Amino acid sequence: MVKRVSQQTMDARKVPVHLLRLMTQPEEFACETTREVEPLREGIIGQDRAVKAMDFGLKVRQSGYNLFLVGPSGTGKTTYARTKIREIANSKPVPLDWCYVYNFDRPDCPNVLSFPAGTVRIFEGQIDELLRDVEREVRKVFAGDDYEKHRRFVIQNYENKAKDIWKQVEDHARELNFSLERMPQGEIVTVPLQFGKPLSKEEYNQLSESLKKEIAEKGKQIENEVSEISRQIQLIEKEMEQEIAQLNKDSARYAVHHLFLPLLENYTDEKIQRYLYAYETDLIENYHFFKEAEDNEKSQMAQLLQGTPNNLTRYKVNVFVDNKELRGAPAIIENNPTYYNMFGKIEYKGSFGTMMTDFTMIKPGALHLANGGYLILQAGELLSNPLSWNVLKRTLKTGRIRIENIPEERGLVASAGLKPEPIPLNIKVVLIGTPDLYELLSELDEDFHKLFKVKVEFDTEMNKNSAHYQKFAAFVRNYCDEQGLLPFSRSALAALIDYSSRLVGDQRKLSTRFHEMTRLLVEASYWAEEAGVAIVDAGHVRQALDEQEYRSNRVDEKLRSLIEEGTIMVDVTGEKVGQINGLAVLQIGNYAFGQPHRITAQTFTGRQGIINIERETALSGQIHHKGLLILSGYLAGLFAQDKPLPLSASLTFEQTYSMIDGDSASSTELYALLSSLSDIPIKQAIAVTGSVNQWGEIQPIGGVNEKIEGFFAVCEAVGLTGEQGVIIPRQNVKNLMLRQEVVDAVKQGFFHIWQVSTIEEGIEILTGVVAGDRDEFGGFPDDTLFGRVNARLERMSDGANKIEEVIDAKR
Repeated sequence: MVKRVSQQTMDARKVPVHLLRLMTQPEEFACETTREVEPLREGIIGQDRAVKAMDFGLKVRQSGYNLFLVGPSGTGKTTYARTKIREIANSKPVPLDWCYVYNFDRPDCPNVLSFPAGTVRIFEGQIDELLRDVEREVRKVFAGDDYEKHRRFVIQNYENKAKDIWKQVEDHARELNFSLERMPQGEIVTVPLQFGKPLSKEEYNQLSESLKKEIAEKGKQIENEVSEISRQIQLIEKEMEQEIAQLNKDSARYAVHHLFLPLLENYTDEKIQRYLYAYETDLIENYHFFKEAEDNEKSQMAQLLQGTPNNLTRYKVNVFVDNKELRGAPAIIENNPTYYNMFGKIEYKGSFGTMMTDFTMIKPGALHLANGGYLILQAGELLSNPLSWNVLKRTLKTGRIRIENIPEERGLVASAGLKPEPIPLNIKVVLIGTPDLYELLSELDEDFHKLFKVKVEFDTEMNKNSAHYQKFAAFVRNYCDEQGLLPFSRSALAALIDYSSRLVGDQRKLSTRFHEMTRLLVEASYWAEEAGVAIVDAGHVRQALDEQEYRSNRVDEKLRSLIEEGTIMVDVTGEKVGQINGLAVLQIGNYAFGQPHRITAQTFTGRQGIINIERETALSGQIHHKGLLILSGYLAGLFAQDKPLPLSASLTFEQTYSMIDGDSASSTELYALLSSLSDIPIKQAIAVTGSVNQWGEIQPIGGVNEKIEGFFAVCEAVGLTGEQGVIIPRQNVKNLMLRQEVVDAVKQGFFHIWQVSTIEEGIEILTGVVAGDRDEFGGFPDDTLFGRVNARLERMSDGANKIEEVIDAKR
């Protein structure tokens, strides 16, 4: 005979009905509908820690205080960051404009110039107008009479000098009876004369040898003089070219200098003035670019054919960053942070088989556009581009944005390379990511905490109180206005609050994962419109939830039908030794549901300990292993104080073929072992969840609502008997937000939910037998469950000893 647990004790361990679902009353809301609610003024609800950290991080000016927003998806991190940053950015000054200009000293290193916000386009227009004026004035000067008279005078002067020198040579040659003649090829030859006429070949042959020799010597002398005179004439021509070139430069300077004076007076910045002086000097040196339109067009065509930049391109301005349209500092969101999107690039264009570029093809990236303000990035997207992450760190450390083309660095593109001057960086970078990414960067990247010193952590829950009710209602009002949804009644608001508590799994809390809430708002409004009403009420919210579940619960229903028809064997009536119903939560996408599993235990004499069949078949995770080892510790501590534990046992989840992990079934497995050892059957109408420690204390678990509802659904499908129910840890009572049909069944006595703190309390509910307390001798009463277990273990110990004696005797 065994000692039975009283019905009074069993009833005392039941969870009171009012604790199964903490209902929010519509009267908590003063409004009838959300139309009467004041719109939400704050950017986010229930994130005081994050709001304070965000405010600090955005306002501190020192370097390294960039922000990393941490939190699960759906908590409103990105929306809040965008709203808050734009709010602060609007109060900040508009940053400088930037442009790239030609570097006349080092053409491969374009210079960067800065201007007050909104003025770079003015500068660009002035430079373009300057170029047009220069072209007009230079051509006008070179086409003028004054220039042409001066040029003719210079040429005539040098031509006269050359004629005088040449006449002297000719006169001297005539004195020596020679004449000078120019050949068609430009060669000058000496011709001997006789009686003032050229000496023919026959006449020359008739001369005496002495005369021939004399003529040859005179001819050689004249040739030497001609060579010397030719050299002098070349020098004269060179001097003439230099004087004409100087005349051209002076004329060009005269034509353009007055054009630069207004710009030099207007722009007092030293760097801009240096550029303008260099611009003017280069114009004067290259006056031929503008001298004649026809020649200039031919030159441009030749440059195109040769694949070289247009000469006049150097006199343009590449407007790089124009902040004219900004009202405050920029707040840029870069959704695709590739290297070029982040740091800019130098574009190239093909021309007759080659790649060419110039400073006008330098394009900005997100860092340039956000410079002087804020840049928001998704950490996951950034880290998927490792080059972007590494260069971002280097840029933040150096405080300068460099533009470098990666294909050029790797030798993939044969091109004329440019190295633009870096731009000073003044920016606040905001990364948004998950806790896992934050921990990963903290552990693996030594620069991370130096550059991102402000952690803005978003919680998944907030306290459930009247103040948050009102803010929640204001949030619903805002979202309905933005999306054009129907207004929500206060009963609908109460239903939304209950769903929020259900999401977070705590009667005392509300979820801050507003993404799920907005989804429900849209769908509830849809069903209200379908019903032809003007206001969303609690029924439409429940309908939206039911429809969401219906769209996702195909697998849940399939498994439940397999249990109902007996393919998956789960008993919900009767009693069995060493067999119990455990509860697990399955997740498919964003839909979670509970499912009962039959857990069985076999115990026998031996010293192998507890064998986890899932572990032996590699279907068990590390946390599940730990739970089973805790069972061994509990059993040894309770029953092996005066003897070794001669226990061999096997445990398994029947009909499971996928990985099992977690320790929420450890108490369930322990109950099955105790039943097998005591030979006392367990009520199959009761399912169990909860982990256990080595002292036999029941510990809380997750997914308690889904587990209870999953077993209830199976019992309901098979048929409710009034004996069925679930045992949960006492600590999980605060997490109960069960569906109304479960609460109604409990209220009517068709279903039960018990709360336990220890293994003893749980095994008594499952078997109806008193667990038993240790007596003064360290044993347990024979009529208790633990007494039966202890007696079985003693018999197993004796049997094991006899077997060992026989084995020793045979040796």
